[in-house]
Amino acid sequence: MRRPARRPRHPGIPRTRMVLRDLAAESVAGILQRPARTALTVLGTLLGVGAFVAILGLTATARGQISSDFTVLAATQVTVKDVGAPDPAQQTGAATRYDFPDDADQRAERLNGAVHAGTYWQVFKTPPAVSTRSGPATGAVAGSQGAEGLTVYAASPGLLQAVGPTLSSGTLYNTFHDSRRMHVAVIGSAVARRLGISNLAAQPAVFVNGTPYTVVGILRNVERLPNLLLSVMIPDRTARADYGDPAPDYAATMLIQTRVGAARLIAQQAPLALRPDRPDHLQAVPPPAPHALQDSVTGSLDSLFLLLAGITLVIGTVGIANTTLVSVLERTGEIGLRRSLGARPRHIAAQFLTESAVLGTLGGLLGTAVSIVVTLSVALAHNWTAILDPWTTLPAPLIGTLTGLLAGAYPALRAARIEPAEALRR
Repeated sequence: MRRPARRPRHPGIPRTRMVLRDLAAESVAGILQRPARTALTVLGTLLGVGAFVAILGLTATARGQISSDFTVLAATQVTVKDVGAPDPAQQTGAATRYDFPDDADQRAERLNGAVHAGTYWQVFKTPPAVSTRSGPATGAVAGSQGAEGLTVYAASPGLLQAVGPTLSSGTLYNTFHDSRRMHVAVIGSAVARRLGISNLAAQPAVFVNGTPYTVVGILRNVERLPNLLLSVMIPDRTARADYGDPAPDYAATMLIQTRVGAARLIAQQAPLALRPDRPDHLQAVPPPAPHALQDSVTGSLDSLFLLLAGITLVIGTVGIANTTLVSVLERTGEIGLRRSLGARPRHIAAQFLTESAVLGTLGGLLGTAVSIVVTLSVALAHNWTAILDPWTTLPAPLIGTLTGLLAGAYPALRAARIEPAEALRR
């Protein structure tokens, strides 16, 4: 059986060029047919791609800020903990209760690169009664100012220097007060307000479970250990003389302020310098590495916000798919007419795929532009250096294109399956 002869083409017009031109023209006409719907459809992809690029840009900018602004405060701090290792000399194997020597501050400060060092520990398991007056038997008396829930810390003189204090009034107690076990105290400004202490001219005292401590200084602020502002601090040796060594649950901790770059070396040397006979009783904790801090801060943010961007992109995809599907239903008669004039199913499918791809690409381009503006604006507002990786911004319009193609796949397939005779009856 002989096949029917193909319809001859016009010799001066290449079929491929003619198809592409017609396809582009028809796709643009279909997109501009409903401008308001097209704008809302593009908005979904714009938000998805924009959120994707903006999140990566902002997290990269924040990561760079953490790297360049890696707090000198954290990089110059070493913590030494009393881990209470069992003492072999004891028959019971119980943990030692205080492993820092009496001259622990001086030993730590002699290390090369150390600035100030001191120990602290919580004196009472439960918050004590703290007031400005005390009766002989019942503690606080009528008319006295009291405060509940305050913590009392035993702090060596070196700790008060290591925390970077700013005094509101008075002075800090020193080694003279500590060595003579004097009953003096330093309190935070918040504690002073709660106790009604406004100045130190009259040498006010605070009573801790009935024991008086003369207030010699009021702290306005500290750079480290901000919880000290809500506590009463008394000399370390005074606390041990009045209340004994700290319980194992409240083991003493040393804070060492170091110069920049010396923290990790001091962390290695501190246990041996403090307890050369039992260095395993102490555990030094150096500051975290900047890169590790970056990863911990930005890793969870990246995961969370990229998930939100993905959800937004899915919503945009569903929006394009819905709009394209509605367009197919509205243009059923047009599709039937094109099919009756010789258009093949692949031509119909290509037209609707092109329309959805154009919508996705347009949303990707606009979303990328908006996200770049947002990233730059946030960086300028915070005086940061904006960081935009090319691998996140350049492929963003392509993500929009792929989103449009994915969204238009089903509507295009449905349009291609419409039969001309059935379409023309509607």
